Amino acid sequence: YVTLSPERIARMIEDNPAAARKELSDALDRVLSSDEVGALTLDVRNALRAELINDILGLGPLEDLLQDPSVTEIMVNGPKSVFFERGGVLTQSATEFDDDEHVMRVIERIVSPLGRRVDERSPMVNARLPEGHRVNVVIPPLALNGPTITIRKFRTAIYDLAELVRMGSLPSGLADLLSWAVRSRLNIAVTGGTGSGKTTLLNALSIEIPTGERILTVEDSAELKFQRHPHVVSLEARPANIEGEGEVSIRDLVVNSLRMRPDRIVVGEVRGGEALDMLQAMNTGHDGSLTTLHANSPDEAIGRLVTMVRYVADLPVSAIHEQIAGAIHLFVHQSRMGDGSRRVTHLVQVTGVSERGVCLEPIVTYRQSGLDPEGKVLGEYEVAAQPAFLDRVVRAGTASREEVEAWALDS
Repeated sequence: YVTLSPERIARMIEDNPAAARKELSDALDRVLSSDEVGALTLDVRNALRAELINDILGLGPLEDLLQDPSVTEIMVNGPKSVFFERGGVLTQSATEFDDDEHVMRVIERIVSPLGRRVDERSPMVNARLPEGHRVNVVIPPLALNGPTITIRKFRTAIYDLAELVRMGSLPSGLADLLSWAVRSRLNIAVTGGTGSGKTTLLNALSIEIPTGERILTVEDSAELKFQRHPHVVSLEARPANIEGEGEVSIRDLVVNSLRMRPDRIVVGEVRGGEALDMLQAMNTGHDGSLTTLHANSPDEAIGRLVTMVRYVADLPVSAIHEQIAGAIHLFVHQSRMGDGSRRVTHLVQVTGVSERGVCLEPIVTYRQSGLDPEGKVLGEYEVAAQPAFLDRVVRAGTASREEVEAWALDS
């Protein structure tokens, strides 16, 4: 038989994954058809070959879930507990690992190519698969049920606003407003909870940026995709190495991006001291910037921004409120509904600052009214106020006066 050493397999995977899979498949066919193995039915042989290939070249028992485009998240809570999310609903999978060691082999396959390690000294790791999927790993002694893996998958193709409308994430009138706001260079913050679809919406908004502009993206883990823009520079933060050196934070990248002649700065998620640099960039001529942050409502987003800024700068809250009011024009809030669907639930404009803080005015809100017999969320959108930026949209030539008046009439 042909012997394939681990080193040779690793080189083959790096040089030509398709050829590696073909050669390994041929070798396994010869082994599984031999007299030493014994008589196997065709179905058993095919299943065993696929399982071995997945274990050697892929992520073992997780490979089928990774290849399923309808699965959006995979959660391994120890060797015998694997869950996945499909359509916003969590389901336990029949997939299992043999034992903790089996899970650790898969973890090593994820982190080793990245020059990272997982052990008792470094029991938590964030990583990214070659396909762009985000991975978080926690191992014992921190994880009491055994090694855990959480994989958040991302589509190769991204949704635009029109597709989000067809999916029911927002109405067409709200999509028009958001498109006008992006193309008219308003600064927009997308807010929402974990798994609410903030990155999906940010990607859709980014598509509306004119193709003639230079875009700088800054992310902790690269998730944004700009398939339709020819001039994009993507920057990704880097954690410290095994010796605790070499860290490059999002804040470092935001500061550096200002020196790279950006027309737009897109920060995947503001979660720390970079909030101050982002606000300053928005206040100093970098109009049209986009970002996301975790918050349960636009009002809460203000408080979180204040906390993040004060983490790195001892500024009065009133001064931070002035920075926010001068920097951000719109908050777009995305929510994950009870039926697992994602929906834009608030479009809020910043109208200024007062003694009480940043003044927010709802433009569009979603009101949930109940559930249908199948458990789907029911509700409707309400226009609470006219957008203050419509004149800017007309002046910028983004939409005609007639289009804007028609929108106001329809709303």
